[in-house]
Amino acid sequence: MENLWEFAGTALEFLFGHLFWWNMIFAVIIVFFQRKDPKSVWAWLLLLFFIPFLGFVFYLVLGVDMHKRKMFQIKELEDHVNEAIRRQESRLKSRKPGEDSGELGEYMDLVMYNLETSDAVLSDDNDIDIFTEGNEKFEALIEDLKKARHFIHIQYYIIKNDVLFNRIKDVLIEKAAQGVEVRVLYDGMGCRSVSSRYWKKLRAQGIMTAEFFPPGLGRLHLRINYRNHRKIVVIDNQIGYVGGFNIGKEYIGLSERFGHWRDTHLRIRGSGVMGLQLRFILDWNYATRENLLQRPALLINPTPGRRDGCKMQIITSGPDNTIDQIRDNYMRLITKAKERIYIQTPYFIPDEAVLQALLIAVRSGIEVNIMIPCKPDHPFVYWATYSYIGDLVMAGANCYTYENGFLHGKGVMADAEVFCYGTANMDIRSFSLNFEVNAVVYSKKKAQEMERIFKEDLKCCRQITKDVYASRPLIIRLKEQVCRLLSPLL
Repeated sequence: MENLWEFAGTALEFLFGHLFWWNMIFAVIIVFFQRKDPKSVWAWLLLLFFIPFLGFVFYLVLGVDMHKRKMFQIKELEDHVNEAIRRQESRLKSRKPGEDSGELGEYMDLVMYNLETSDAVLSDDNDIDIFTEGNEKFEALIEDLKKARHFIHIQYYIIKNDVLFNRIKDVLIEKAAQGVEVRVLYDGMGCRSVSSRYWKKLRAQGIMTAEFFPPGLGRLHLRINYRNHRKIVVIDNQIGYVGGFNIGKEYIGLSERFGHWRDTHLRIRGSGVMGLQLRFILDWNYATRENLLQRPALLINPTPGRRDGCKMQIITSGPDNTIDQIRDNYMRLITKAKERIYIQTPYFIPDEAVLQALLIAVRSGIEVNIMIPCKPDHPFVYWATYSYIGDLVMAGANCYTYENGFLHGKGVMADAEVFCYGTANMDIRSFSLNFEVNAVVYSKKKAQEMERIFKEDLKCCRQITKDVYASRPLIIRLKEQVCRLLSPLL
């Protein structure tokens, strides 16, 4: 034991005696081998300067992206899926200049971008319901689950073992007993509070479960990046759900901390469901090494919906892709808007390009409206959000805090013509480091409904005026600037 303590003392003496050179080596690694964004590089270097050695440990936990290409290789789709994508791509490209594109209007270029870069097929027969209240969304979901005949695919970032999932679990067990294939995919970090024994009990009752990116050391998670933040439900390829609600009692307003939970979720019937199904299958394949693409029954197209239905594309993004697909769609809606932009997000930490696009829109006379929560669930992120919001307030944007509980809806609307809503926040983590999924809906009717919902939410909001923002206390200003400076540490 004495020799062990002597060795530890010698090691620490060597470490701290050469701290300057260790920091130099770590700085070289950060600058030349990993980070590309200059703001992110400077933030990590500052942390390394103020907290020598430990700063690099934080970097290994939070920031390093080694092996991500190896970890998240995009799986190839089956030939017939690729063929359908190429056919639609060819058909859209062959359109004559000036040919009427209906509700797609000036967004045909966005349709082509999504199709070419992420194989996001455009479907035009969809019926879409918009939910903003958790109780209504989950009541509808449970009723749909009860009607399942062939399979149920469920994927959530957070699933909590509480009153809400107990209701859903009972239905899943019943359907599994009837011969329905039930699969539940959950994220290792988001569901860290649920024991492995719980999932084992579900498997014993016929429910197939899989964990995305499980921890490497028991239940200890050393990495918070590369989380699967998607929320997807697919039932028999007939009904799909996508949006911001996770599964937990707070999402139905039963949390004293958050109170009323305001979110946005879409229920889809029509061919758009297949986009969610393919995304679930690819994520399931990665988590289990089981290739569901070899199961033709799971790839049968849904019964065609309304002939005059909503046009939509399902788009995804994540560290397995070199293109920030959802971020680019947000950007395109902002830059193409002619009259007004509506944004709802619990976290607002845009990259420089998105921030400048919004500032240009404001200064060009376009009405920019942004709604964020009035309370933080992550204080660090909240104060960084408030700092970025301040830039837009001072430029003339209409910025609001939602006062009736917690706002968790995520999306962008433009000119009451198109909207992009789903799981992705307006922040760098959602843009690049998390696995996300959104629906882009090209429907004036549904976009107008979404705009009416936003305006209804304004009744529960407080506007952040220039005077209010300029008069905030010094301590708040310091919090904002420190959190903004450190926000690139992702």
